[in-house]
Amino acid sequence: MDCQSHHLYLKNIHHIVAIGGGHGLGRVMSALSFMQERLTGIVTTTDNGGSTGRIRVNYGGIAWGDLRNCLNQIITEPSTASALFEYRFSGQGELSGHNLGNLMLKALENMHIRPLKGVNLIRDLLKVKSFIIPMSESPVHLAAKLHSGATILGEVSIDNLTELPRDIQLIPQVKATPEAVNALKQADLILFGPGSFLTSIMPPLLLEEIQTVLQQSNAKKLFIDNLGIEHSPAANLSLIDRITWIERTVGKQIIDGIIAPPEHAEDMRAHKIKLMARKLNADDVRYRHDRNLLCQAIDELLGELS
Repeated sequence: MDCQSHHLYLKNIHHIVAIGGGHGLGRVMSALSFMQERLTGIVTTTDNGGSTGRIRVNYGGIAWGDLRNCLNQIITEPSTASALFEYRFSGQGELSGHNLGNLMLKALENMHIRPLKGVNLIRDLLKVKSFIIPMSESPVHLAAKLHSGATILGEVSIDNLTELPRDIQLIPQVKATPEAVNALKQADLILFGPGSFLTSIMPPLLLEEIQTVLQQSNAKKLFIDNLGIEHSPAANLSLIDRITWIERTVGKQIIDGIIAPPEHAEDMRAHKIKLMARKLNADDVRYRHDRNLLCQAIDELLGELS
């Protein structure tokens, strides 16, 4: 069943905001792409790995990789422009491993074009209707405070930790993109996840302006859990632990509903948050959500919460 044709409750939503990183957020936005201008993604910009990490080491600036990934996943009409945007150089030279989309976005930044304006130029080129907004337009890194008191800097290092950090923070503490804050103020549905919990979902929630608007928002707020086990210290967090991290960071109990695979849902039985536990795997890649099944689950959970 095509979710676009059969959604009963999403059609009454005026604006959705989804928060997260490249792969997970891109999948959600792809599943909801029929919402077009009524859908906004707020994208984590703390990545320091791969092509993005090399660009940041050599030239500074914000992390472009997750923004590029989201744009690529919600393209409705594949074209030469979209293939060019996602082109990755091979071979052994200096460009090897670099993604052309990252370089295009970095070039726009070097031309002193505002990051959000650069994203919008690429959106127009790729005919993407939904909005993609970086969580901040200032360069920022994610840091983790360990129980020993030591501080670990960078997403890659945090994902490689063997212990769960005591806390995470942004260095430096930057400002949220104003359009991201405004989108959250206008939203009547806010989605968190799926994705790497500490390094994709949590960074935007560390911004003070985003914490404030989430505390004040009357929107329904849903957490979408991962289908696979994380290869990071977040694997040690149960489903309720992850909800607790979000709400402790935001400073208020905000999650109204959860979408999770059945095997991750056991520890939620004693809690009052509305839970939808069902199989959501794509046929081709087991740890990715099937777009139609995810869309249907969001729609049905909205119905149960209304």
